[in-house]
Amino acid sequence: MWEMNNKTSKVSPRESQVLHLIAYEHSTQEIADALFVSFDTALTHRKNLLKKLKVKNTAGLVRVAFEEGFLHLPSVQTI
Repeated sequence: MWEMNNKTSKVSPRESQVLHLIAYEHSTQEIADALFVSFDTALTHRKNLLKKLKVKNTAGLVRVAFEEGFLHLPSVQTI
């Protein structure tokens, strides 16, 4: 689920995990709990992602992640 591609080379594996959790609407505290890190560490990962991807907010993070191919929508099977 949290695989990186060539375009994500500027994003660390841990930041990639955080990015995926953000995209699935997890709060900073939920991210910290899921990754067994402190709230401050999770917040630092968020801040680093904002700087690295040159965006101002969470919506920008998700938008750029999709545009750059960091995130993909799961395949949906139709009946």
